[in-house]
Amino acid sequence: MTTAKTRIRIGSAPDSWGVWFPDDPRQVPWRRFLDEVAGAGYRWIELGPYGYLPTDPARLTEETAVRELRVSAGTVFTGLHHGPAVWEKTWAHVSDVAALAQAVGARHLVVIPSFWRDDKTGAILEDSTLTAAQWRDLARQTERLAREVRDHYGLRVVVHPHADTHIDSEENVARFLHATDSDLVSLCLDTGHYAYCGGDSVKLIETYGERIGYLHLKQVDPEVLAQVRSAGTPFGPAVAQGVMCEPPHGVPALEPVLAAAQSLDVELFAIVEQDMYPCDPDKPLPIAERTRAFLRSCGA
Repeated sequence: MTTAKTRIRIGSAPDSWGVWFPDDPRQVPWRRFLDEVAGAGYRWIELGPYGYLPTDPARLTEETAVRELRVSAGTVFTGLHHGPAVWEKTWAHVSDVAALAQAVGARHLVVIPSFWRDDKTGAILEDSTLTAAQWRDLARQTERLAREVRDHYGLRVVVHPHADTHIDSEENVARFLHATDSDLVSLCLDTGHYAYCGGDSVKLIETYGERIGYLHLKQVDPEVLAQVRSAGTPFGPAVAQGVMCEPPHGVPALEPVLAAAQSLDVELFAIVEQDMYPCDPDKPLPIAERTRAFLRSCGA
């Protein structure tokens, strides 16, 4: 009989290797990422930024299969609070990622809201607070996206609350959940981002368990977090300052998070993501190995 614990599938992602962009000279080459993530003991990965890994399904399938890796999800950034006016541009990008994810056997599409300030420069791109009309557009367009992704590609949309976006705090996450159809829209709970924005992951899982469709496992350094929040530092520079840290040295504690997720008794991916762009290319692998060992000690 399958137990709850065995229904948590642990993976990692290009993000844990310092990869934020399709092509950047400061990032590790994609073959090295695949070699090292497999060598560290992970069997599931995400696509990362579209274009980092091969976008030809046959080639990507071959490259992952030879390393005994499988793909859990693709990722897209969207500005759906802007309403129907951005639909065509959004769908053009989403359909590329979703088609690749479907072709290589993934079942999820992680949707991240667009940033209200530039994650490198800190330049204000728009108001950090949505109007009532923008909240309605965000909810309706996310439902539309989830429906289209499901109907065309058979993928489940999981929306990722994220620092420096409009879906960030406990209040805004709850508002988003209450505004969207639970049959269409689930959450990708990123434990690090939620803590970064003041949220309690265990409480969220216990309160909205039926909406948790996917996990990103991440921790923040509370001392660095206090500094960057006090200074109003944008997310990108905060990462460069080490706000995201190696488990189990930060918050939230991952053992209670995994226990709460296991109590849901549903299949969940739990993908390790430690933001550290940019980083020395030799830094990620030892961290990934230690993190995998730590998660095994937590029963995952």
